[in-house]
Amino acid sequence: MRHGGAPCGETSDTKACNVQACEKDCKLSRWTKWSTCSKDCDGGTKKRMKFVKTPAEGEGKCPGKWDKARLEFSDCNMKRCKLESTSTVLKCNRTFDIVLLVDGSGSLGKRGWAAEVKAANTFVDALTGTNGQAQLAVILYSGPRTWSGVRKCFAKSGKKVDIEKVCNIKTVTHFEKDMKKVKGLVNAMKWPRGSTLTSMALLRAKAELGLGRGSAHSIVIAITDGRPLSFRNTLLASRSVRKSARLIWVPVTKYAPLKQIKKWATRRWQENLIKVNSFGALEKPEVITHLVAAFCPKKDIEIEFGRK
Repeated sequence: MRHGGAPCGETSDTKACNVQACEKDCKLSRWTKWSTCSKDCDGGTKKRMKFVKTPAEGEGKCPGKWDKARLEFSDCNMKRCKLESTSTVLKCNRTFDIVLLVDGSGSLGKRGWAAEVKAANTFVDALTGTNGQAQLAVILYSGPRTWSGVRKCFAKSGKKVDIEKVCNIKTVTHFEKDMKKVKGLVNAMKWPRGSTLTSMALLRAKAELGLGRGSAHSIVIAITDGRPLSFRNTLLASRSVRKSARLIWVPVTKYAPLKQIKKWATRRWQENLIKVNSFGALEKPEVITHLVAAFCPKKDIEIEFGRK
């Protein structure tokens, strides 16, 4: 103001805003209904979930999708599988592209190798004589007997390596519908008796999946009796396979690294790990029935809980 003029009024005003807390937890939906059982028999799993209705704000917390606050499981169909009177193993009549990895490492011993071949034959029987359209590929894997051979298999020089002769990773058969032919090739397999390049076998299985059908469910089944040469490489290869297929493990004997295999199998591992205590047990058709029940329900139901 000047020369007796009146003073001005307030030149600014203040108003409260954003008075809510900077941290706000998410809000979850109610539980969904229980899902259909993952298996028709031999002990399956059903689940129910909660979804995020309102996301968390700021430093607010929200349970992950695998957290118990958002995902619950319950046992179901704990009854034994009933077999046809003319069969010793549960039959699978669904459309699948299956890659079977057969361990041929030296740690098996003669009895272990014979048990694996017998189990592979029983598995072929489970896919034989049904109305299904299953295709089966078989990969026999072992590894070099020397570290120099192992280095050749993983060399980054770009020099081409004979995977079958040097690394002992052999594709016994590509995807095949004729199970009689597959059985003949399985029985003709020779025991490599090398080390255990499990990671390379998994990557060979991933390549085989590229020859499969887009309309079929893809499954990789890995039989192993012990430790692979590299846990890290096997983990990375398993993750790669799980992006394209369901990965089921059949560890045999107490020497199989169960703690790591649980991480390698498709989640939920309880649905994708068939533990076998001995080679004697592996020879019994009950093991293959348990395996078939895990991935081949009679109805079109959810057969896996995630791949990551």
